[in-house]
Amino acid sequence: MTAAAATTTDIFRPALHYSTGGTWLNDPNGLIFHDGAYHLYYQNNPFGSEHANLSWGHATSTDLVSWTDHPVAIVCDENEDIFSGSIVFDRQNTSGFGKDGTAPLVAIYTSAYKPGSMLEGIQAQSLAYSLDGGYTWSKYAENPVLDRRSADFRDPKVFRYEGDTGSYWVMVAVEAQDFQVLLYKSRDLRNWEYLSTFGPANATGGIWECPDLFPLPIDGDPENVKWVLTVNLNPGGPNGGSAGQYFVGDFDGATFTSATTVTEGLQDPDRLGEYQWLDWGRDYYAAVSFSDAPEGRRLMIAWMNNWQYVNELPTASWRSPMSLVRELTLQTIGGETHLVQQPVGDWAAVSASVSNFNLPETTIPAGTTILDGAAGTVQRIDISWTPGAAEEFGVVVRGGGSQGTRIGIRPAEGALVVDRRESGHTDFHEAFASIDTAPIRLVEGQYQLTLFVDRCSVEVFAQGGQVTMTELVFPSLTSNDVSLYSVGGSTTLNSLHITQYA
Repeated sequence: MTAAAATTTDIFRPALHYSTGGTWLNDPNGLIFHDGAYHLYYQNNPFGSEHANLSWGHATSTDLVSWTDHPVAIVCDENEDIFSGSIVFDRQNTSGFGKDGTAPLVAIYTSAYKPGSMLEGIQAQSLAYSLDGGYTWSKYAENPVLDRRSADFRDPKVFRYEGDTGSYWVMVAVEAQDFQVLLYKSRDLRNWEYLSTFGPANATGGIWECPDLFPLPIDGDPENVKWVLTVNLNPGGPNGGSAGQYFVGDFDGATFTSATTVTEGLQDPDRLGEYQWLDWGRDYYAAVSFSDAPEGRRLMIAWMNNWQYVNELPTASWRSPMSLVRELTLQTIGGETHLVQQPVGDWAAVSASVSNFNLPETTIPAGTTILDGAAGTVQRIDISWTPGAAEEFGVVVRGGGSQGTRIGIRPAEGALVVDRRESGHTDFHEAFASIDTAPIRLVEGQYQLTLFVDRCSVEVFAQGGQVTMTELVFPSLTSNDVSLYSVGGSTTLNSLHITQYA
């Protein structure tokens, strides 16, 4: 649901981000590009705005910005909740679910068995298949297909592996409480053989969930490919609560070997800032990527929320938006390999009108300067600075009176800062009013930020996407000023461009 759904009584409904009409939403599931459409499935309670009755909701898009809602795809029943998972296009009909020449889409999901069922308390992996392009689904009669008799074995991400060891399906899933990613292989999606285990490693301050494993070229070189393993954890993020981390290494068809592990086993709390994070903000969780994206692009989306306070959010009947879709690349930065993320989409497509505000190079003196003509509630802000004498400088969005969310740079600390302590409605949970930080480095003597400001969120892409921070905010409807600030001296604004979406 996009901008058209917003009303004066629902002022936090996002314009640029996907949200449900009036129900619960969490982890993205089953992401796939198929027959010209991106399919977004997600954890959904079709019957309310609480974390219950978990099923797979469904929306599609041709541009990753405008989304069309569809009926619930895979529904819970008296025996199981439908937890997270993935979808593959079984082109060769290895599963045998195809019919009359139609190759199936196959969903691999976690069955969370309910009290009173034969597998009460167990989480195991199950299948469903679709012969109409992902709109209606049939559960496999012989589910589950992979059962470890575990209460926390979940979130399968499946992909087709083609390599020296053959051609087969690979599943990555988690033993959540053990901080482990487990790998399995299958020829037919029904019968699975154990391959290997990765972890514990790096961040283990909370349970591991929603893994993903995929190859990417370094610096665009197809002859230099590494594998990226992502895994989300809750709690234990760099600024508290839910977050996602990643490892870069090699995969030989059986074992993932990390080249970026900082700590083996349980984490060292003093080294949290050394780990590689998908996002340093409070509200980017359960991130996974789309299968079969055009041109081999690696596109990722996440649930924009935090388990610390999700049940107390001051929204109406709906719970949580998704993040913007991001394209991931691997780049060499400072002699090390890092994920770089860039937002994807033509956001004018969801806007009734678009306007622009520009400010040329100028000196920003100490203090706060409101920019006349720059106010708005749905904006893209591109801004570049050359640091001067200031201890901190930046921009305030969704400002008004004492309200505002501050996004700033502290050069001496090498820190990007998002301060939402005065961002608006913050007292619904003690953990929400936060000041969060991420490491940032100068690039050619400048700091560059791209901000996406929506009705209930700010997504920050710093230094061309080298660092990202995603934060929910709940300001008053009238808090729409944009200001520049500088503390302890002046700084040089190189350029500022604001795109207003209405």
